[in-house]
Amino acid sequence: MGQQRRIIEEFGLHAGRVWQALQEHGPLTEEELVEVTCLRKQELHAAVGWLARENKIFVDGCVYRLDSTNLTTPIGDHAGLVWKLLHTWDEVNVSHISEYLDIDESETFSALGWLAREGKINISLKKRD
Repeated sequence: MGQQRRIIEEFGLHAGRVWQALQEHGPLTEEELVEVTCLRKQELHAAVGWLARENKIFVDGCVYRLDSTNLTTPIGDHAGLVWKLLHTWDEVNVSHISEYLDIDESETFSALGWLAREGKINISLKKRD
């Protein structure tokens, strides 16, 4: 049976790990952030969405750094679309959102991170044992 965790708490913790890694190490690539934080890529992207909503993360090509964000338009726009879907579908999973909106799963997780930071989603992730 899966253990349930609240997305807002989980994504907030992941965002803190990414922020701390960038604070300690300076600019890092996605691969370096995954290695330093021990997060899966989907968790990293949710954390990036969270930090973008807080205006704390900037991406230059493949390198992330702490700075005023340049991700408001892509992530914020996707977050708006995801928000609308969450209100129209009874049950949803990330792959369905990605397919329906024709966006990468990483973009979906970034949008979910943004929405979690806004406190607009209150759902659970089931994690397999």
